[in-house]
Amino acid sequence: GFHDLALTSSGAVWSWGQGGLGALGHGDHQGQWQPTKIAAFAGQSVVAVSAGHEHSLALTGNGAVWSWGEGGEGELGHGDPQIQLLPKKVEAFAGQRVVAVSAALVHSLALTADGSVWSWGYGLYGRLGHGDGQAQCQPTKVEALAGQRAIAVWAGDGHSLAITADGSVWSWGFGE
Repeated sequence: GFHDLALTSSGAVWSWGQGGLGALGHGDHQGQWQPTKIAAFAGQSVVAVSAGHEHSLALTGNGAVWSWGEGGEGELGHGDPQIQLLPKKVEAFAGQRVVAVSAALVHSLALTADGSVWSWGYGLYGRLGHGDGQAQCQPTKVEALAGQRAIAVWAGDGHSLAITADGSVWSWGFGE
């Protein structure tokens, strides 16, 4: 999209670029010409980040998912289409340990420790993997992968990918 994220070895998150719709996580709509540390993660250790088009995801060492920025299509996973100017924990994962996240144009993916794939956001073209084009404002398990143990996920603009423990690659969404 229009912004970038960086993760330091100490677990700090930095962002820069266009700040419209809160994508930078600094509590405002201001753009940043240079990397600026996201203060909301002070005292936490972030282990992974992913920048979508106008939203961002972070994964903390305790397996919690945080999101911020544009949420108009449900891509933040908070159950509503609101903009989040600061990182906010995705409560739908309470009691679960997430091990990977991926943000795309208008949807997001997560992988839990048990190998389950979860998706949320804009469902057009089947990019969420739920057998329809419906939007999901909260993370929903991709049931088509039940019985498979995913080890990696990636969200593209109109499609999604997962790799399973047996080395198989699974894809869904816009196939043109």
